[in-house]
Amino acid sequence: MKDPIPRVTVERLPIYLQCLDELPNSSEWISSERLAAMAGVNPAQVRKDLSYLGSYGVRGVGYDVDHLREQIERELGSCKVAIVGAGNLGAALANYPGFDERGFEVAGMFDVDDAKIGTSVNGVVVEPISDLPGAVIDRDVSIGIIATPGHAAQEVADRLAEAGVQSILNFAPVVLHCDDEIDIRRVDLSTELQVLSFYLRHK
Repeated sequence: MKDPIPRVTVERLPIYLQCLDELPNSSEWISSERLAAMAGVNPAQVRKDLSYLGSYGVRGVGYDVDHLREQIERELGSCKVAIVGAGNLGAALANYPGFDERGFEVAGMFDVDDAKIGTSVNGVVVEPISDLPGAVIDRDVSIGIIATPGHAAQEVADRLAEAGVQSILNFAPVVLHCDDEIDIRRVDLSTELQVLSFYLRHK
């Protein structure tokens, strides 16, 4: 039985995958040193991270690029997602090509605005928020993406949780409060800018 993969390693795996995608098509092997340089970590960390996948490379040669990519993709997986909020941000997310590239399917898009309901965004028809619970179950949605204004985000999170969604990606500028079994990732651009501003001020 494999050891559980630490959370910090899981967070680095998509970075390694991006690095592999940046390699020329002719690349068959990559050393831990080169992958580490591309990912911004040290080689020992790369080797330790990849060992959790059962990948140890070939001494003096490195890692088979295609095999390593398959291992990482298999470990990370993919699933169906639902986007709640069909405004500018929600529409941008629905048009994001990275979903298809990584095997994620936008299985539904939802909003409360009658003017948006029935319109199509990148082939996905916007549905009323009242249809969300049934859609989550019928379409086997695993991840809910919240792209609503902050004041609506908690209610949306509650609806997603009640429908059985176990993971939420939150773009709203609020901290959500859900049961411990719900995994929540928060993406807040203003927070990231504040962190960068802090480092600028303290250089």
